[in-house]
Amino acid sequence: MQKNLIIAGGIFHPFEESSAALAAQLEPLGIQSTITMDIEGALGGLDDYDMVTMNCLRWRMIQHEKYIPYRDEWAMELSQASRDALTTFVQGGGGLLGLHTASICFDIWPEWKDLLGVAWQWGQSHHPEIDDIDIKVNSTAHPIVAGIDDFTVHDEIYHHLAAADDAPGLLFAEAAEGRQPLMVARQVGDGRSVYDALGHGPESVAHPSHARLLKRSALWLLGRDDEVRDI
Repeated sequence: MQKNLIIAGGIFHPFEESSAALAAQLEPLGIQSTITMDIEGALGGLDDYDMVTMNCLRWRMIQHEKYIPYRDEWAMELSQASRDALTTFVQGGGGLLGLHTASICFDIWPEWKDLLGVAWQWGQSHHPEIDDIDIKVNSTAHPIVAGIDDFTVHDEIYHHLAAADDAPGLLFAEAAEGRQPLMVARQVGDGRSVYDALGHGPESVAHPSHARLLKRSALWLLGRDDEVRDI
């Protein structure tokens, strides 16, 4: 049994429910998930895990006054020790899966983009209201998306994320402001990372096509390449 650490928690999203939905999707693949909201504590014990999933929204929360009521509970700056631990974990061969709001996290850690593959750009990145989104699949770009058809899911389109240079898009949505990449997968040292901008809630995580992509992503992150196309 391989072990996945899911770090959850934050505002405006049902993180506990979507994390539980993801854990249920991965269990039949022999991937056991532990869900926690204690980021600093969890990142201090990564030796027990093969994969880390960031399904959270944790940052300084200084960009708008609407965040003021939530700051005491949820605002944070990730410690240098935790940054180093996560970087060492991924570059040393671990898997990193970032869902949806993971791109917004850790806003004063520039190297987060280097691990995750994308980052939110304050003042540029944004999203419309949640709605039915037509997802276009770049099915020749990577084994994770090979043979997957386009699909429609109820979720948000994140606009104008900043992507690392070596992070080609696997999923896209056509929007009024142009085509928006929604998924990337890449090698990071001896490890791997996948960022999936979908996953606002459990309904998105459980959507058949999206669930299939999440399962494939986990297998690829764990180095189980021969199994990816079987899902």
